[in-house]
Amino acid sequence: MQRLQNTTRTILVAAMMCGVAPILPHSVPVIGTSEAEAAVISRVVVRGNTRIEPATVESYLTIRPGRPYGAADIDESLKALFATGLFEDVSINRQGNALVVSVVENPMVSRVSFEGNKRISDETLKGAVRTQERSMLTRAKVQSDVQNILEAYRRSGRYRATVEPKIISRDSNRVDLVFEINEGERTGVERITFIGNTKFSDGRLKDVIRTRQSGLLSFLRTTDSFDPDRLDADQELIRQFYYRHGYADFRIISAVADLDREENVFYVTFTIEEGEQYTYGDVDVQTSLASVDPEELRRKLRTDPGDTYSSLEVEKSLEALTLDASRQGYAFAQVRPRATRDYENRTISLTYFIEEGPRVYVERINIRGNDRTREYVIRREFDLAEGDAFNRVLIDKAERRLKDLQFFKNVRITTARGSAPDRIIINVDVEEQPTGEVGFGVGYSTSDGVIGDVTISERNFLGRGQFVRAKLGVGSSTQSYEFAFTEPYFLGRRVALSLDVYRRVYGETDFRDYELDTTGGSIGLGLPLRDDELRLNLVYRIFDQEVSRKNTNTLSNALTSSYGRNITSSIGYTLVYDTRDSRLDPRDGFYATFGQELAGLGGDSRYLSTTVDARAYKELLPEWGVVGVLRAGGGNIFGLGKDLRVTDQFQHRDSWLRGFEPQGIGPRDATTGDSLGGRWYVHANAEAEFPIFGLPRELGLFGAVFTDFGAVWDADPALINCVETGGGCGGNQPAGSVLSNGFSPRVSAGFGVKWVSPFGPIRADFAWPLVKETGDRTQFFRIGGGTRF
Repeated sequence: MQRLQNTTRTILVAAMMCGVAPILPHSVPVIGTSEAEAAVISRVVVRGNTRIEPATVESYLTIRPGRPYGAADIDESLKALFATGLFEDVSINRQGNALVVSVVENPMVSRVSFEGNKRISDETLKGAVRTQERSMLTRAKVQSDVQNILEAYRRSGRYRATVEPKIISRDSNRVDLVFEINEGERTGVERITFIGNTKFSDGRLKDVIRTRQSGLLSFLRTTDSFDPDRLDADQELIRQFYYRHGYADFRIISAVADLDREENVFYVTFTIEEGEQYTYGDVDVQTSLASVDPEELRRKLRTDPGDTYSSLEVEKSLEALTLDASRQGYAFAQVRPRATRDYENRTISLTYFIEEGPRVYVERINIRGNDRTREYVIRREFDLAEGDAFNRVLIDKAERRLKDLQFFKNVRITTARGSAPDRIIINVDVEEQPTGEVGFGVGYSTSDGVIGDVTISERNFLGRGQFVRAKLGVGSSTQSYEFAFTEPYFLGRRVALSLDVYRRVYGETDFRDYELDTTGGSIGLGLPLRDDELRLNLVYRIFDQEVSRKNTNTLSNALTSSYGRNITSSIGYTLVYDTRDSRLDPRDGFYATFGQELAGLGGDSRYLSTTVDARAYKELLPEWGVVGVLRAGGGNIFGLGKDLRVTDQFQHRDSWLRGFEPQGIGPRDATTGDSLGGRWYVHANAEAEFPIFGLPRELGLFGAVFTDFGAVWDADPALINCVETGGGCGGNQPAGSVLSNGFSPRVSAGFGVKWVSPFGPIRADFAWPLVKETGDRTQFFRIGGGTRF
């Protein structure tokens, strides 16, 4: 019975299934049938486009007619279309056998403008934004542009700046994009603090960095506004400062800039660890290069045992060794210094290892950021070119040379991998700065009254790296005109060509009973002899000089013998040795010149003159920024078969001996008071410059105390004879005498005040003669300075 019931139940279920199946809807797929077979379209229809061709839209789709697709394909196509930046909205739907792509095109930008900007020009802001005229407008780009504009204002020190973009609709789906800017007040640096410094004062370290505190002169400069890039550069300046003063373990723990939004100021704090000061221990040179003599290379070193350690001297030693090995045929020579510290005795022993380096070549040198400076001006500072052997030491040397040009605010050289393992790309990024200067000088002397001069110079003329200077000097009795031009790389070589033309007119005064009119010019060549320290300058000069006076009754007989026109044609040379750490503000190093001039290549004068000048700079109290300067010089001139004229001989200059006016000392006609000059001169100066204590360092005021020594003596015997005999020289004066013809040193002392202003350095000197002779002319005060444009 049970079996019969089960059989009946099975038959009924089968019958019910057979009966239901025929009435199921046709839209329900049969189980097991592939879904992809139904997702196939025969064509693509694009709607809503006005400027963009349908084929362009279809090219971004991953769906093709006749091919199966799924939801993932639709997502990829939508992403691709939005990524083009051409469309504001996109939708994809299937209608029958067609795939319909509906688009809303982004508007075209007709104009991009800026309103409210005064501190940053439209041209600068246009370079910062990505949205350009005749491009598609997208919200992402506009938002990015707002951030770029804000970043530009932050870099100019305005952290309260706000930017609001406005979109103005035009016809034909075009818009104007206007950035409304509220620049806000400049965000200054309220305080700069150093933590951990004991060897150098805060004031001395503030002199090292470029960031300045806000103060009375903030409206004249920009370095007291916060710039994150400047803060990074300041850290490197501090680091190099300590390394060059022997603190090899120095490190910067942190450099923090805290913004007080309510006061709109930054508080900058450097936390440092100075470590101990080291001196050099043993210094040795070892090499694996067979034909290189280590003893010969040791003479190239700047790191002498016992001297204070300096990273700069190590760098220069590396450069000297690398260049010397390269000259001997080892283009891939690599110099690696190995330092061994003796912590107990605080010494660093150095061993320079010279070996053959990897054969890597320079594939390309990219120059970036030079809007004004020509590219070749930058390239010529490299001792290597594209295709040459790569050497890191020469790259570092080129970076230092570029910085020394003072054409650029920042210079950064990086490297990147080239197209092959043995190829390297060099990237040079520069940020240009003003290179023109306007200088002035004002002074007063008892002979010429008020004297003033104005100088306009440009160190990077037309971006060619050439130097041009024009000078105009005027006074109650003087006039001067000068034009100078220098091409530092004549004929593409590291040879400087200089040209100079001038005219100087010195009128009659109570102390000068004649007029001196000089017109001339010169042409010179400057050749490097050893790296950048020793140079040879060759020069040819020619000038026409005329001594005149309407009434010669009061003119010295010596000057009467020099009366009239005289042409001097001469050649000369000067050796220049320069190891100063800075040419603008030296604090350490030595500068010396030795020169000779031979007159007699035609013209009327025949003589040989020799001059020497030397200056030594040393930080006396580095922790307080006190710098000492010693200067000494002298010269001799003698005639070659012909008597010397008054104007041929040496005359005192006020830079030799402050407290005395130009031509204020030396042999002088006792009757007329005219300066005769001398065949010999010497001078020596000692000076200490220091920050003026008690005044804020941001004012840039420095004081100086000095003492000067100098003498001019021994006029030509023929000139002495003219004065003492009163005849035979064409003069009208009776027999007289000459004052101060023997060696008689003068001494002065005084003080000066220097203001490192936003216009440039300005200095005033006050000097008192301590030792003087009868007939000397004194000058108590002189001021001079300059500015940059």
